[in-house]
Amino acid sequence: MEADGRRLMGSIKIGTCSWKYPSWKGLVYFAAKGIDYLAEYSQRYETVEIDQWFWSLFDGYPPKLPRREDADDYRRSVDDRFRFTVKVPNSLTLTHYYSKRGSGPPRENPHFLSPALWSEFTDAIAALDDAVGLFMLQFEYLNRSKMKSQKEFLGRLGRFFESIPAPARCAVEVRNSAYLNATFFDFLADHGAAPVLLEGYWMPPVVDIYRRWRNEIIAHDAVVIRLHGGDRKGMEERTKKKWNAIVEPMDNDLDAIASMVRDLADNDVRVYVNVNNHYEGSAPLTIEKLSSMMGI
Repeated sequence: MEADGRRLMGSIKIGTCSWKYPSWKGLVYFAAKGIDYLAEYSQRYETVEIDQWFWSLFDGYPPKLPRREDADDYRRSVDDRFRFTVKVPNSLTLTHYYSKRGSGPPRENPHFLSPALWSEFTDAIAALDDAVGLFMLQFEYLNRSKMKSQKEFLGRLGRFFESIPAPARCAVEVRNSAYLNATFFDFLADHGAAPVLLEGYWMPPVVDIYRRWRNEIIAHDAVVIRLHGGDRKGMEERTKKKWNAIVEPMDNDLDAIASMVRDLADNDVRVYVNVNNHYEGSAPLTIEKLSSMMGI
């Protein structure tokens, strides 16, 4: 098992969604404040999801892009083994601006899947380039007023992939469960992109999706599994946003997820598992359980 565990660790990276949580003192950090959180985090884990640059589209303003100095700081905080999975700005993935109830029809986002904006974004975080495992494009639920069909969606996404420099190391998350089909997975494989399987947000369980589309999914070089849970607000109320204890154990689901991840690794797929505090109440403690289940 020890040798097998070392082999698996080469193709599986398990980390958290974001990292600056003072309540992880004693679990990840030696102090709650006054520390370089990421530098200390990277001594324990080899990957993390950056989500802070996602919220970038605001009506009436140009897209908000990352600060170069932040990318520089993050790269200095980690070693060469470390890999980031980066959520790209939602100014690239939202078809329309968010609109308030009663404010009329939503206005189209002119930056949707813009190769020019992609270039600006990747240039702003160029310091991270060698440490980025995957860039994640997260799309919201696309109703027919935003996207007429899956065919239209894949057509526009395909044109985007063909317009940006290769290899772009992209991964795609959709929140239309009907889009998770052979057409979708084959499209991603053909374009060298990875699927993102999301646990939570009204999506089918990741294990169910995997069992149904296993042959298509293992054809990819990489897969991202994001464990978010189903009740974000409820979890925050129960934990008071102190993320240092398991409050809703998901052991049966985690056992099945562990088997899925091992199967992916056994088929030479690189796997990123991004665990959110909202999944069980404490991402570091969830990772401990999941790692133990996989023997790594």
